[in-house]
Amino acid sequence: MSFRSIITRWVPLGSAIYVGWCYIRASINYEVSKVEILFYEMFPFRVTSRIWGKIAACELPTSLRSFVYGTYIKMFNVNLNEAEYTDLKYYKSLSAFFTRPLKEGARYISPSPCVSPADGVVLNCGPADTDKIEQVKGVTYSLEEFLGENKWAKRKEDSYYDSLLTNKDNILHQCIIYLAPGDYHRFHSPCDWTATFRRHFSGKLLSVNPWLARLIPGLFAINERAVYVGEWKHGFFSMTAVGATNVGSIEIYNDPELRTNTKGRRNRINELELGAVSMKKGELFGQFNMGSTIILLFEAPKDFKFDMASGDKVLVGQALTAAAKEVSR
Repeated sequence: MSFRSIITRWVPLGSAIYVGWCYIRASINYEVSKVEILFYEMFPFRVTSRIWGKIAACELPTSLRSFVYGTYIKMFNVNLNEAEYTDLKYYKSLSAFFTRPLKEGARYISPSPCVSPADGVVLNCGPADTDKIEQVKGVTYSLEEFLGENKWAKRKEDSYYDSLLTNKDNILHQCIIYLAPGDYHRFHSPCDWTATFRRHFSGKLLSVNPWLARLIPGLFAINERAVYVGEWKHGFFSMTAVGATNVGSIEIYNDPELRTNTKGRRNRINELELGAVSMKKGELFGQFNMGSTIILLFEAPKDFKFDMASGDKVLVGQALTAAAKEVSR
């Protein structure tokens, strides 16, 4: 048996079996050991994800499109009625179908100052008032490892956390939204803000499925991600697109230099000064070529309240805050 066949056939099969086993253990609240996590991280998910990305980009014969996409729609409960193009034969490839645009008016953008950037499920939201932040209940990731060195700080502080704040009376808040395979794969600006800096971590591409997020501490600080940093009405603001298994690539519309899931070292960090890119609430920001995760980390007053909870389904433009109170500020 050739090495190539091992990589392209048996390794993905073994990965699928192991991930399935993780799912079973998660469902019975099994605590995964560090050895098991290390074993899972050893799988070449970057390679298999690149292969999947190439397959998804291949043009499908017109005669097969209705069957292939129809099967996908049934498997992942896709709502095609809200898509701009409902004729399945319009989509030349799986990738084109994954990143399908919505018809005009399909999403209402709330007047609340901060709205959902994506369709998906809320994994966690609330105050992030320490250097260790919950990715799901009881499982944390490191703020500094996730964002990286604070090169944009306007003032020096004793702690990394405090260096992010522009107002010492504020705290950080976070919202983590998981995009499932059947969700709308494009994401939008959640508020009016100015992006000034981008940091790309070419980390691993582990699954970010909610049940796996319960098993692997620091998952979001391990995976490949594109971190965008800037300011909004209350101070510091960041929006991060996190890569995952079989996400062929992350595309950011105002950042053509970004290249994700490329060959080479997995611990590369690429940075880019953006100047001052103004983003309007609801404006298209980027897209995943398969479901993944968006993480918002931002500064706001201590009494800033989310109008949702973990496990809630959200849509692009839906208010994240207690709108009446926030709009009045």
